[in-house]
Amino acid sequence: MEKYKNIVFIPARGGSKSIPGKNIKEINGKPLIYWAIMASCRCRFTDMVYVATDDRLIRETVEGFGIQKLKAVGRSEDSATDTASTELAMLQFAKEHEFENIILVQATSPMLTSQELEEGIQKFREPGIDSVLSVVRQRRFCWERCAGNRARPLNYDVVRRPRRQEFEGFFVENGAFYITSKEALLRTGCRLSGNIGMVEMQEDSYYEIDEPKDWEIVEHLLKLRESR
Repeated sequence: MEKYKNIVFIPARGGSKSIPGKNIKEINGKPLIYWAIMASCRCRFTDMVYVATDDRLIRETVEGFGIQKLKAVGRSEDSATDTASTELAMLQFAKEHEFENIILVQATSPMLTSQELEEGIQKFREPGIDSVLSVVRQRRFCWERCAGNRARPLNYDVVRRPRRQEFEGFFVENGAFYITSKEALLRTGCRLSGNIGMVEMQEDSYYEIDEPKDWEIVEHLLKLRESR
């Protein structure tokens, strides 16, 4: 069995409840999963892209793309339930395949580009970095409810309220990709461990497709990107 250095793992189960069949439902003229696949396959530093699915139609759609660098593989029923963690599917895959590093890419983040994946892998190669995740910057003022039904700010001083242009904000996981080694994944059981690096993606990558309203927003953003 050939051992690859960098592989992409895209989990795609067939049992979505909020948007039935969403992984192969067309968005901007292509199946949703197409966008994650193309970003992954066009990345210069990836050797093979695997789509792990329990669904026959998803498998047929993936195989229909006819991409040499792309392969559909099965996944167990217990890793494709509503309550199963993505890590369970990753761990089962890792125990059955030879590779050095794994890049988890989410089909629900179609705004991902191959350039951003390349930046993530380059960050992962830096000395002292054990895993990497993608993030997006948010310039919002955050609050929390505390004792006595009171509220307090988490990330700014109310008497020195900064202008938005001057506010660095904070970083939010956008779920687009995560990178770690096979050794670290099997040892920790987690997609992130050790010293974690991050790659900042464009603001429009904040949206993940989980609900029907997300679909409308992301489709509009994809059309805007292609029109530039």
